[in-house]
Formats: sequence, structure tokens, C-alpha cells
Amino acid sequence: MHGRQITLPFNRQNEIISLAQNPEYSKTIRTYFENLVNEARNNITKKQQQYKARYDLHRQELVLKINDLVLIKTRNIRNKFDIRYEGPFKIIKQLGHKTFIVQHVKKLTLTRQVTMDVIVPLVDRWNLI
Repeated sequence: MHGRQITLPFNRQNEIISLAQNPEYSKTIRTYFENLVNEARNNITKKQQQYKARYDLHRQELVLKINDLVLIKTRNIRNKFDIRYEGPFKIIKQLGHKTFIVQHVKKLTLTRQVTMDVIVPLVDRWNLI
């Protein structure tokens, strides 16, 4: 057709494509994947630091000492007018940075191990009288 030889799909093709095999190919791929893994690891740690900074932006660190009075949030399913906090409890021991053992002020046999997320400090409000 039009001065060219017709090439059909089932005709044998000449090998005009040759792929040169790089002897350093495995090393190149290995360094490439190592770079990808390192970049992903760096991105994850960077995002974790950003999330922590954003979370800590409007949080104040509670400083609780032994013998401080606190209230404990109730964890059960409650209705609208059910109590939200139990207590007062007194801190008797600090186990970790955010873990405490508390004891009820009136029921001395009632002790619990709680973390900072369920503790509400009980403060005296002098200016409301």
C-alpha cells in the first residue's frame, strides 16, 4: 500500500528493540527503595510532630500532687441527668507520668487506678461566696 510493505499483526517482526542490561541495576534499585523508605519514615515522624504540636496547642498540663482532691469521670452509658463525675477522690500514689491511684474520701475501701484523661481537679472557689 502506497509503496510500503504491508505489516500484519501475525507476521514475524524484526527485533529492533534491544534492552541493555545494567550490571548495577540491583544496586540502583536497592538504593532507590532505601531512599523511598527513608523519605516515608521522615514524613511520618514530621506529621506526628505536627499532630502533637496541634493537639498540645490548647492543652494545659495538669500538675497533680499526692493528697490532691479530684473527681473521676464516669465511663458507663448515662442519660441526660445522670451524674458525670464521681468523687471526691484523693490521690494516694502516682504510678507514672499520667497514671494515679486514687482513694474515695468517704469510702476508704474504694480505690482505683486512673489516668489523666478521666481526672478533673477539684478546686475551691473562694470568690463565689
